[in-house]
This record gives sequence, C-alpha cells and structure tokens, in this order.
Amino acid sequence: MSDMIRPQPGILDIALYEGGQSHVDGVADVVKLSSNENPFGPGDRAIEAFRRTAHTLHRYPNTDHGSLRRAIGEVHGLDPDRIICGVGSDEIITFLCQAYAGPGDEVLFTEHGFLMYRISALAAGATPVEVSESERVTDVDAILAGCSERTRLVFIANPNNPTGTMIGGNEIARLADALPPQALLVLDGAYAEYVEGYDGGASVVGSRSNVFMTRTFSKIYGLGGLRIGWGYGPRHVIDVLNRIRGPFNLSTTQLEVAEAAVRDQDYVAKCRAENARLRIWLAEALAEHGVPCDISMANFVLARFHDAGEAEACDAFLRSNGIIVRRVGSYKLPHCLRITVGDEASCRRVAHCIGQFKGRR
Repeated sequence: MSDMIRPQPGILDIALYEGGQSHVDGVADVVKLSSNENPFGPGDRAIEAFRRTAHTLHRYPNTDHGSLRRAIGEVHGLDPDRIICGVGSDEIITFLCQAYAGPGDEVLFTEHGFLMYRISALAAGATPVEVSESERVTDVDAILAGCSERTRLVFIANPNNPTGTMIGGNEIARLADALPPQALLVLDGAYAEYVEGYDGGASVVGSRSNVFMTRTFSKIYGLGGLRIGWGYGPRHVIDVLNRIRGPFNLSTTQLEVAEAAVRDQDYVAKCRAENARLRIWLAEALAEHGVPCDISMANFVLARFHDAGEAEACDAFLRSNGIIVRRVGSYKLPHCLRITVGDEASCRRVAHCIGQFKGRR
C-alpha cells in the first residue's frame, strides 16, 4: 500500500538545498564566510524592536502586514498595495511558481543562477530550463532564445549569486519588453542594497505589467535568522499571490523588526560603504596571490582557481585553518570558491591563508 503513496511529479528530482556550513570539527575560532551574512549583524534599532516583541509573543500577528508594507513603501517610494511580504524572498519565489507554473510549463533561469529557482519550479511540477551566461554574466539574448510558448516565469538575480555580477537597467528593460506575452520576469534583488543608487529593478516593475521584484532582509539588514522577505509587482500579480499566502506567514517579531530595520537607512548606508571598501581590498589581495575574481556588486567575491582540484584543496586548507567558505560545484562552478566579505579581520585572515596555500603549491 505504501508504494501507492507518492509525491507529485518533479519533487523527487529536487536535490536538497545545503546552506553554508558554520563549524569545522575539531577546530576552534571558526570564521564563517559561507552564507553571505552581514558580519556586523542587525542595527541597534532592529535589535531593540526584537526585544520589545518578547512581551507580545502570545498574540497572533497582523495578517495584512500593513505597517511593514507602508514602511517599505515610504523608504523606497513604492505603492504599499503592490507589496507582499513573506518568509524570506524564498517564500515569494515559491508563491510565484505555485501560482504561475505547473505541469507543461517552463521556468527559465541562468546557468549559475540561485538554486531555489530550479527547486521551486520542480516543486510546482514545472520544467526548469537553464540558459547559458556569458563569462558568468546574465545574457539577455540567451534568455530570449531559450523562451518558448511554454515559458511562464523567467528568474534572474541582479546582482547574481554566486557570481556577484549584474546587468544594467537598459538590458533588464530590453529583456522585459521582448519576453513572450505569457511570461513574467522576476528580478531577484537579494543583494540590491549593496549597489549604490540601484533600485533593484523597481522602476522597471513600476512601468510594466510583466515584471516582479523580490527583496530580502537577510543580507544587508543582518536578519537572516528571522527570515523576512518582500516582493513588489503589478496589482494583478500581488492579488494572485495573496490568495495563496498563509494569513499568519510572518510573526509579530518578524514584522516589527523588519519595519525598524527598513527605517534605519543610515545603518544600511554604513554597511554598504564598509562592504564596498572591504570587497575591493579582498579582491585585490586575492589577485596578488594569483586568484582572480569577477567584479562583484554584492557582499561576496567568486574566487577562481585553475581547476576543481585546486579549489577543493584550497577549501580544505582554509577549513583546517578555521575558515569556512562556500564551494559552488552545485552552481556549475567547481573551480571556484564563493567567499563572503566579512569584517576587516576576517578578510585579512582569509587572504593570508589563501596566500599561504598558493605559496605552498
């Protein structure tokens, strides 16, 4: 009888997502640079909001997220009625696939794109379609060539994870305007705040009915442990997503901490500036050791080695020295290591160890 209890088609094709590791057996004083976390954590206003909510844990949260949506709208100049909030931007991605893709439909993403696009497509029963990038940069022409009458969703992260590269607004607009009429373009802006003056694609969303944007509080806001994300899109898409969103998908703690965080843009600017400074320093230090990186616009660099063997050996050497970075073979980049931009001490430590590794070889 148990042989007859089977999951929906596509689910058993999902490879389990593995987050960045946080410890090394037998090694103390570990530096975690594997999950693109803000090394400075959340701002003081967010921490204080977290403490305040301890007194209301027995109460159900607000179901429409109105206060947080209004705060996001005020800070970013967006219509709150076109904003939806979720358990990280991952949940928003899941909603999109659940609502717009299913058996017989296709979901497009680029070859080094975020793994959740494939996972969410398969979970919805849709067919994931991978298109090539150009030297680890999103290729608009390749995406358009990969589209068909079955294409329902097109995901691009800008900046992309794990490459850190991005394309400009003109290319995003060109992509949106040339997509098949039944396709929705989704701009994943998890790292948008790290780019000075970049709106994550909000201006493109605001002027079109076929573009949607996702954002997160997990990165620059330092709230990865709370899992809070949001999306901005056409009213007709927001209406659909709210019909499948659980009424209590975000807790009072998540809502109030996120509101305090988004209103503290001075802290965001401080984190962005420090990240930019240390990212440049780290990339230059690695280059001096013969390890090049693409120009990253996020809070990590993608370090490229001669081959997969050297990348694996370097990863093992770093781990033996208490430094955890991210191997990205699952992103079809086996010769690379993704290294989060940590605080200054962490950046110097990882650069020094990679220099030692290269010197020994």
